[in-house]
Amino acid sequence: MKVCVTATAGDLNAQVDPRFGRCQYFVFVDSDTMAFEAMTNEAIAAPGGAGIQAAQAVVNKGVSVVISGNIGPNAFQVLSTAGVKIATGAYGTVQEAIEMYKTGGLNETGVSTVSAHAGMGATAPGGGLGMGMGGGRGGGRGQGMGRGMGLGMQQPVPSQPQPQAPQAPLTPRTKEEEIEQLSNMANGLERDLEEVKKRIEELKRG
Repeated sequence: MKVCVTATAGDLNAQVDPRFGRCQYFVFVDSDTMAFEAMTNEAIAAPGGAGIQAAQAVVNKGVSVVISGNIGPNAFQVLSTAGVKIATGAYGTVQEAIEMYKTGGLNETGVSTVSAHAGMGATAPGGGLGMGMGGGRGGGRGQGMGRGMGLGMQQPVPSQPQPQAPQAPLTPRTKEEEIEQLSNMANGLERDLEEVKKRIEELKRG
């Protein structure tokens, strides 16, 4: 069985890349003999449609299974239409991920596990910074992911959803709690704004 694993490098000891469309390498492995070949992902720098391009490249290699951390809707559509099975949630090395799949440790998915454009630095306006500032306050995962993605590209900066910030404290129980919540949010927005300004200056100097 020919398996494709998204990876950060081109060998069996490379770490699994959690992205599909914008992973660094595809490692194609014979799950019976563990013989492999690696291919760089030429779609990684595509301005759009990376998932579709990557999926078509993988389908052309005649694989039966794709193993990755997550899969977007466009790539999922191409792979599933071609009859390729998709296993997500993989981690560790390429070899470990294949062993996990062979022993039933990875589940095949029947749907995409992330939204479109999730692997790039915010294709949609406001997508990166908006996630970090608007939704990130409720959970650290959202904040870290959103801010990191948003600052990777400067385009979303003008459309950051700052006016939405006061809506976050929906049910403050006391005036003091509301003041504390709003103060924390204001501090977070100030930090984000400083990072944005810093990035703008870096781009101007560059």
